[in-house]
Amino acid sequence: MKLTPDFPFVQPMSVPLIPPASRTLAIIMGGGAGTRLFPLTKERAKPAVPLGGKYRLVDIPISNCLNSGIRGMYVLTQFNSTSLHSHINATYKFDHFSPSFVEILAAQQTPEGSHWYQGTADAVRQNMRYFLQRPWDYFIVLSGDQLYRMDYRDILRQHIETKSDLTIATIPVDGAVAHDFGIMQTDEQRRIIRFVEKPKDPAMQESLRIPPDLLETIGQAPGAKLFQASMGIYVFNRDVLIDCLDNDLVDFGKNVIPGAIDRLKVDAYIFQGYWEDIGTIRAFFEANLNLADENPAYRFYVAGRPTYTQPRFLPASIVRGSTIDRAIISDGSHILDAKLERCLVGIRSIIRSGSTVKNTILMGADFYEDDVHDAPVGAPPIGIGANCIIDHAIIDKNARIGDGVVITPEGKSQDADGNGYYVRDGIVVIPKNSVIAPGTWI
Repeated sequence: MKLTPDFPFVQPMSVPLIPPASRTLAIIMGGGAGTRLFPLTKERAKPAVPLGGKYRLVDIPISNCLNSGIRGMYVLTQFNSTSLHSHINATYKFDHFSPSFVEILAAQQTPEGSHWYQGTADAVRQNMRYFLQRPWDYFIVLSGDQLYRMDYRDILRQHIETKSDLTIATIPVDGAVAHDFGIMQTDEQRRIIRFVEKPKDPAMQESLRIPPDLLETIGQAPGAKLFQASMGIYVFNRDVLIDCLDNDLVDFGKNVIPGAIDRLKVDAYIFQGYWEDIGTIRAFFEANLNLADENPAYRFYVAGRPTYTQPRFLPASIVRGSTIDRAIISDGSHILDAKLERCLVGIRSIIRSGSTVKNTILMGADFYEDDVHDAPVGAPPIGIGANCIIDHAIIDKNARIGDGVVITPEGKSQDADGNGYYVRDGIVVIPKNSVIAPGTWI
C-alpha cells in the first residue's frame, strides 16, 4: 500500500506576527480650551493653531503616528473645532483599501451623559465605546500641543518587552525647571514608584532625582541633578485602560496615574530628543522663531520622517528689494522692499515697501485679497502695510495692518489687554481677522 503522496510536501506557511504599531490606537488630546495660548485659541481649537509657517499643532502627533506605523487615530476636542475639522478633512485622506483613519471626536450629548470633557481621563472615558469597537491591543494617549519627533515603536517595544501595564514617556529636565512639570521617581529598572505634580519643596525635589545608575545607563553624568518629567504620553494595555477608567476620575496626570502606580506595573520610557511643551505664548513664540536660527533645535523635515500637512498648491514666494536675515518664508508670500530679521513668515503673507519686521511670527492668510468679496469697508488690505515697524509680535491670520503702524511691547506690562491687541508673556499678539488702522502705535 502506497503511503507517500504523489505531490511534493509543502511546509505550511507561518503566520506573520502583526507589528505592535498596527495593533495600536492613538488618542490625541485636544479638548482643552487652550487658555494659556489665548488669544491664538480665541477662534480655533488648540490643535489647530498654526505652527512653523504652514503646519498646525495637530500635525505633529499625527505625523509621528504615521511615521511610526500607527494608522488609527482619534483627535478629542470640544472648543472651536470647526477649523480643526476642516484641516484634518483636507489633509489626511486615505484610500478605500487602507484601514487608516484620522477622526475627530467632539464632546457630545449621549444617553450616558451630557457634560463636556472634565479632564483628559474623562474625555477618553466618554469615547470608550468608539475605542473598543476594534480589537486594539494597545492605546497610546498623546498631547496635542507639543513639538517633538518620536518613533512610537520604541516606546511600544519597551512596553511589550518589560510586560508593563502602563508606560509613561518621560524626559530628563534640570532642577531649575522641575517645579513646572509632573515628576516621576523611578528605580534603576525604570519602574515608577512615585509621582509628584510640580514639586516646589527643595527637599522633595532632591528625593525625586534620577538614580546615578540609571543616569549612567542613559548616557548622563552620574552626578547630574536631573529629573524625569512626564511628557503626557501614555501607553496602556487594552484591559488596563478599561480598568483605569472604570471610575469617576477626570484627569490622567492628577488622578489616574498616581492610583495606577500603587497597584500596577508602571514603567518610564526615557526620551532624550528635542521636546517642547508649547502651551504658552512665550514657549510658542520661542519654539517658532528658533526654527529660523542657524542651528535650530527642531527641523520639520527629516529624511524618511516628514511632517505632514495640508497640500495647498500655492505659488512660490516673491521677494523684491528686501533685506532678510534668519527668516523662514512660506509658500505664496510677497515681500516687497522690506527688512526682515529673525522672522517666521506664514503662507500668503504680504509685507509692503519700507516695513521692518523683527522677532515676529506672521501667520499669513487663508486667502488672497482678490478672493475676498466682503472685505470691511475702508479697511487696509490684508497683510503688513508700507513703512510699518513690528517687533516681538505674533500677527495672526488675515490681519489687516495699515501703513505706518508701529507694534512693539516696549513700555507695556508683560500681560495686558489693549484695543485690538493683547500682550502675553511680553509678546504683542494681534488676533485673527484684526484690522489695525494706518498710523496706529501699539
